[in-house]
Amino acid sequence: MTLPLNRLLAALERIAPLDLAESWDNVGLVIDPRQRGVELDVESVVLTIDATPEVIDEVVARRAQCLVAYHPPLFREKRRYRRATDPLLFAAAACGFAVYSPHTALDSAPGGINDWLAACLGATAAEISPLSAIRRRDPGELKLVVFVPETHADALRDALSEAGAGVIGAYSKCSFGLRGEGTFLGDDSTSPTVGEKGRFERAAELRLEMVCPERALPAVTRALAKVHPYEEPAWDVYTLADKPVSGAGVGRRVEFREPRPLGELVGLLKKNLELPTLRLAESSIHAAGVPVRTVSVAAGSGYGVFAGSPPSDLYLTGEMRHHDVLETLARGASAVLCEHSSSERGYLQRLRARLLAETDGAVGVTIAEKDREPLRVV
Repeated sequence: MTLPLNRLLAALERIAPLDLAESWDNVGLVIDPRQRGVELDVESVVLTIDATPEVIDEVVARRAQCLVAYHPPLFREKRRYRRATDPLLFAAAACGFAVYSPHTALDSAPGGINDWLAACLGATAAEISPLSAIRRRDPGELKLVVFVPETHADALRDALSEAGAGVIGAYSKCSFGLRGEGTFLGDDSTSPTVGEKGRFERAAELRLEMVCPERALPAVTRALAKVHPYEEPAWDVYTLADKPVSGAGVGRRVEFREPRPLGELVGLLKKNLELPTLRLAESSIHAAGVPVRTVSVAAGSGYGVFAGSPPSDLYLTGEMRHHDVLETLARGASAVLCEHSSSERGYLQRLRARLLAETDGAVGVTIAEKDREPLRVV
């Protein structure tokens, strides 16, 4: 079976929406071998953390049509590419395979790498939340507020809905109405719908609220002029603040319902990450037997992610600079370092299962055998 590349890309984006990535990151389809008007059919996908020369040779040998490399293999801008230093680009060009990178989008996505790494702590009996939530809103989404007599509210709601307001997901004609009293005084040039000109009037009105995309404002304006009974309708348009995306964000904070001994957590990490050794910076507090209640988690190089977040008892990441470790210890916290790519690689099994499910098994998905942690204990 095969799957068009554009449908494979859609499946990858459902797993890790690219708008969750950091602004500096080079995520998405970094090498697109398709010629104009010709779609690429994908039969085989290879997953890797790093697109090393050994992994590239494996992709070529497998005759795969797509390589999903967690770390962007084309990251910094370059003026010249050479076969000796940039083998991926030349191999992809010669063999016609696509290269895709989810990187920080997969870090931040619900069910992504950081949720997986937090689960490696045995964090089922814990509260897990992003260290920093990602916020967003639909582009151009506004809030429309119109004050209208109750007798005309239904007709106006229908007209505004036809103009494009009041759509939330799969629901249309969405609105909220709040009863109140409007007041006005028209001069001699007016012809008020309610009451008389030159006299102070009170009217039972509804504050009608609807979401409204910016592109619909011209049609909404016409609908107001046509359907609203007043000569001068009172209406406002508000810009909406970004909302937190449920479960998405940078890093993770784990708060255990019952504190856990540091040694127990280290043992769980070794088991679940399938690593014989970890690097541990143990604070004097934990060395004296005080258990851990909170853990900050960030795959890869996490100290920058931890900056500005609430303090934790333990910090779990791939790597830290020496002085960052010392600073962590000085605050009375401990740190566990499991090497940069080893904090990420175990997720590939879960990514494989999710991609197979998203594509209904239409493509073969394998994990690169040559992908490995570049550092080893000797």
